[in-house]
Amino acid sequence: VQLQASGGGLVQAGGSLRLSCTASGSILSIYDMAWHRQAPGKQRELVARSTSSGGTNYADSVKGRFTISRDIAKNTVYLQMHSLKPEDTAVYYCYADIRSLGLGRNDYWGQGTLVTVSS
Repeated sequence: VQLQASGGGLVQAGGSLRLSCTASGSILSIYDMAWHRQAPGKQRELVARSTSSGGTNYADSVKGRFTISRDIAKNTVYLQMHSLKPEDTAVYYCYADIRSLGLGRNDYWGQGTLVTVSS
C-alpha cells in the first residue's frame, strides 16, 4: 500500500491550493483519511480528518478556510485550501487507516508535499 500526495506549491497570501492524495495497492477497506502538517521547527499537527462514516473535523486554525473531501471510488482524499496565510506554510502529509490484503489494518503516510505561502 502506498499513499501518493500532490498539489503543493508556492502561493501568495489569500490564495488557494488543492492537495490530493491517492492510496494504491491491495486495498480492502479505507477507514479514516486525514491531512497533517509540519512547519519548520514545530511538531506535526492534524489539519483535517475524514472518517469512514462521513464525518469531518478540523484544526481550529483552518476552520472555515480548508475543506477535506474524499472520492471513495478513487481511494483519494483532497484538501481544498482557501484564504491561505503565511502561517499555513508547512509540509503537508496525508494519512490513511487501511485494511489491505495480506497486511491487515495499518496506518499509512504519504511522502509529504510542501506548501509555501508568501506574504
